[in-house]
Amino acid sequence: MDVKSSDPVFTDWSDQHTALWGHQPLRLQHRLHTMPLFSRESLAQLIDTYPRDQYSLIHMGGRGGRRFWREGDTGGLPGEAVIDAISKGRMWLNLRNVLKVDKRFADVADAVFEEMAQRLPGFSTRHRSAGILISSPGAQVYYHADLPGQHLWQLIGRKRVYVYPNSPPFLTERQLEDIALFEIEVDLPYEPWYDEHARVLDLEPGQMLSWPLNAPHRVENLDCLNVSMTVSFTNEEIHRLQNLNLANGLLRHRLGIAPKSRSISGPSYWSKAVLQKALRNSRWVKRERHARRVVDFRLDGANPGQIIDAQAAA
Repeated sequence: MDVKSSDPVFTDWSDQHTALWGHQPLRLQHRLHTMPLFSRESLAQLIDTYPRDQYSLIHMGGRGGRRFWREGDTGGLPGEAVIDAISKGRMWLNLRNVLKVDKRFADVADAVFEEMAQRLPGFSTRHRSAGILISSPGAQVYYHADLPGQHLWQLIGRKRVYVYPNSPPFLTERQLEDIALFEIEVDLPYEPWYDEHARVLDLEPGQMLSWPLNAPHRVENLDCLNVSMTVSFTNEEIHRLQNLNLANGLLRHRLGIAPKSRSISGPSYWSKAVLQKALRNSRWVKRERHARRVVDFRLDGANPGQIIDAQAAA
């Protein structure tokens, strides 16, 4: 598929999807998985030159086992070796900000959002970003929520996604504040009975999933290597909500003040917008975020799928 062709990105969008967009989880068909850009060979080449400060390599616990979440490094392995290690391990690689790193992906995102604007009256974006997720068979992403609007595009392999209501007890205002402040989405508390209230959807290559803003979700890969693209976006309302959550988090954790308002207009909001802009890059915020994202392993080049602890490597 040529992204610049006249063929639509979405292949089954109906008026029903337009009516439900943003209100319910939606699974739609797409053509992106047919593009050479998303082939294993092309992704290996992308990894070869990907900036270190723009990727996260995560090692997590297995389903039903002890929960842990460790961040690591590829150890300078070639892209194909990295993908091979992921296919034999229990981890995932997130190539963040791919729209800025490689213009070809930005062109794809432009085509996607142009078509969405045609199908969704009044739809527009203030900011867009995307990441390429390469993950192991059986890997999982723990229960979490994202602040921007988000879609998940399946390209290689199959996965199961659980989408939960974006309201208490599944998600609270304070939890949104903590996500905005500390930038760790997977610290949300989870109870197995939450699954009784989830929408469960399987994704195959050529399918994408959207869900209501901030809706918590978790992901389980089926028994195959997975490649997906996450696409995030904000509009003016989402942007203001992000500012509000960060400001309220700073008030609560840095200044010891329990916030009383969640308004995104008027004097209260604008004073918080100034506060978060002044403090969001402060030394305290950077220290707190760094403490929660310690890189403590690298891939073992001699044993694909295995990892080496940072202390042992040192």
